Amino acid sequence: MTANTVWIPYCGAAPLAGEWRWNLDPVLIAVLLAALALTVWRTSGRPRTLGLAAVGVLVVIFISPLCALSSALFSARTVHHVLLVTAVAPLLAWAGPLRRAGPLGLATAVQAVVLWGWHAPTAYAAALSHDGIYWLMQISLLATALWFWAGVRAASLPSAVGHLLIAMVAMGLLGALLTFANQAVYAPHLATTQAWGLTPLEDQQTAGLIMWAPAAAVYLAAALLVLGRWIGDERPMTPADVRP
Repeated sequence: MTANTVWIPYCGAAPLAGEWRWNLDPVLIAVLLAALALTVWRTSGRPRTLGLAAVGVLVVIFISPLCALSSALFSARTVHHVLLVTAVAPLLAWAGPLRRAGPLGLATAVQAVVLWGWHAPTAYAAALSHDGIYWLMQISLLATALWFWAGVRAASLPSAVGHLLIAMVAMGLLGALLTFANQAVYAPHLATTQAWGLTPLEDQQTAGLIMWAPAAAVYLAAALLVLGRWIGDERPMTPADVRP
């Protein structure tokens, strides 16, 4: 497929500059309203607040003009994905009960493979040409990120710090690869970025910078927070701690 291919992704055709189009898909709105009602009905206190925040971010991702903008700009799609894996997923992980999530190393690896896999040009193009594949991309990104963050929450503090840093590197390396690429590789955006004042390569480089800096920084900030808790939990040994 070439730049002349007409791409009609789930969020609709790429908008022109200054066109702010909301996604009013009734099925999606019904699902989000159901999630909102379930959150209010089944939770209270801090879990309810976190759950409502997660639904709010989902509204921004899938209903606000960001959805349509992501059809035009790969950098907007990157913001979309970053919000999904570094905002919605941890909010949901901390909104639910604390559970064992299986090996954190496996969750970290699977999250990285899924993230990198969907950013392969052929997989990405497929997602923007078929609604079913598009939702497979969204659900798999969210599910693996939720698994990762739930694992971080349940893990020991040293393990959580280590795997957050690994996730940071995985995100940052993907961002660096896109930033320093010498050609645009995402066919759905080859003819849609110019209306927004960007060449396809500039759009791709902007997306890479988003992954490389702010997105990777989320994992670093989380690691520092956990590290601070780990250090804060340490205390000098007392005679009561010494056992024969």
